[in-house]
Amino acid sequence: MILTSNDCLITLIYFAFVLAIGLRPAARAKTGLEYFEAGKALSAPLCGAAFLMAGLGTPELIGLSAAGARYGFTAARMVWLGAIPAILFVALFMMPFYYGSQARSVPEFLGIRFDRKTRALSAGLFALLSLLSSAVGLYMMGRIIAALHIFDGLFRSMGWPLADILILSMVAPAVVVVFYTALGGLRGAVYSQALQLAALMAGMAPVVFKGLGEIGGWSGLKASMHVASPGFAPAPAGAGFVAMSLGFGLILGFGVWCSDFRVLQIALVAKNAAAARRAPLIAAVLALLVPLLLVLPGMVAIGLPTPRNTTITRVENGSIYSSTTVVRPEAAAGDGLIPAQMDETANKPRRDANGHTLLNYAMALPSLLLQALPNGLLGLGLTALLASLMSGLAANTTAFSAVFARDLYAVGMRREVGETHLVTVGRVAALGSVLLALGAACAALRLAHLPDLLLLVVTAVDVPLFVAAALAIFWKRATGHGAFAGLAAGAGAAVLHHGCTLAASAQRGLQGGWIAPVYTYSGVIAQACATAVCALAAAFLAGALVSLATKAREEAELRGILLATRRGPRWKRPAALAAAVLVVAAGLAILFP
Repeated sequence: MILTSNDCLITLIYFAFVLAIGLRPAARAKTGLEYFEAGKALSAPLCGAAFLMAGLGTPELIGLSAAGARYGFTAARMVWLGAIPAILFVALFMMPFYYGSQARSVPEFLGIRFDRKTRALSAGLFALLSLLSSAVGLYMMGRIIAALHIFDGLFRSMGWPLADILILSMVAPAVVVVFYTALGGLRGAVYSQALQLAALMAGMAPVVFKGLGEIGGWSGLKASMHVASPGFAPAPAGAGFVAMSLGFGLILGFGVWCSDFRVLQIALVAKNAAAARRAPLIAAVLALLVPLLLVLPGMVAIGLPTPRNTTITRVENGSIYSSTTVVRPEAAAGDGLIPAQMDETANKPRRDANGHTLLNYAMALPSLLLQALPNGLLGLGLTALLASLMSGLAANTTAFSAVFARDLYAVGMRREVGETHLVTVGRVAALGSVLLALGAACAALRLAHLPDLLLLVVTAVDVPLFVAAALAIFWKRATGHGAFAGLAAGAGAAVLHHGCTLAASAQRGLQGGWIAPVYTYSGVIAQACATAVCALAAAFLAGALVSLATKAREEAELRGILLATRRGPRWKRPAALAAAVLVVAAGLAILFP
């Protein structure tokens, strides 16, 4: 399929709106309060929409649809019963302390509660995570757009090499994002993310409805799941698999939504403490729709008929005409619309130890976009993909900028640094982070498993950060030495476990086993779940034991940032809304088996 003028117009209008909205606050982003914190004047609904979209970057968008194709609605339960409880938890229990401490970032909160070394270590780990996340998002977007072949005709007509499609797919959105984040700061990013959430929903809704229509509705979807290929058959693997996936969803969900500054920075710039609590609650309500918009397309993609070479013969005016449709080898060897993984040297599908064809699940959503959206509306689906990339990239860029300027640069200078100077440092850091991410993405174009490395880093950083933040708020005996030890032990345990284990049919390297594959798990989810458990256990044990062996601060010094020192009622209307959202999420998980 080739982009028509209507497709291009839709995409250009989207870019124009994002630039206009993102650059609108640039004139007043002169002080640190305006640039890094959006003036702390944003409404709860705006922050809630941006809060959710900041957590739906390209890896999440592609990952959820791929999980839907591979694991069915178990992937949806990981959102409804994993991510949503975490979002509600941060709204009810953690946000009052984050916001009430006057901390401007999660590392700064840990510095206020503990000490400088804990702040520095958490800031360094988070900076690594945000850079890698940006690189993986750009890498995946370049790979996907190139695999869709929608720009091939344009590049051939212009005489440009097709290899440059990868570079264009990464550079164009990155330039737009760095332009409005470096100039407009966090306020520009938040406004743009709210628009991008609307673009994502507008682009995915017709894909879901059209896909369900083609497969025969919900009954047709359920029927197709029972006749899926061997690549899909291991999905419903019993109660053990469900428990494991939900456990992984809970651990990683709490790690991301409760301690990852990429999303928390948006709630922290709400206009008051009440708005800061409502923002995650609004995000949780919106998150109820995420599985229906992102997991369902993956299930539809693998349930639709697999494309085959076809020849149609017709007689017209006494003449016989034949037309042959030839599909690409990876599509013909795949299952449904999920193409096979191809061995480029042998030009044949890759197979596992049992002889089953390995499927490229990351192409579930892009393949369905091509199938469901005709020329003239394909730009709507492309805009949805770009919205997820640009939202995640903007969240990474603004968070890295703030953490680098305030938690690494300013603290490392050990002297007072002017606000104007810090804003300049933040803008340079924003530009530098995108350039580094682009460089890493370009260098990794020959790597097939870079997203697996991101899963490791997210587990090694966010899970120990959550443990440190939870100990800081809920345990008055926690000390700075304990928090530092917990961060280091949690990250180290995750890396060590990843280096000594491997998923079935995976290759040694970025997928694990790079030290020595001592143990092999049944799949990637099992390996990731065990890695998360190791990080959680090591961070908690090290943090608790070292805290008990060292001297804690006086309770009076921790007033306002420790649960034991909090005064006033804790259960108000936010708790009632959170309970209602949790009941609806559980009901959806039961309703869609």
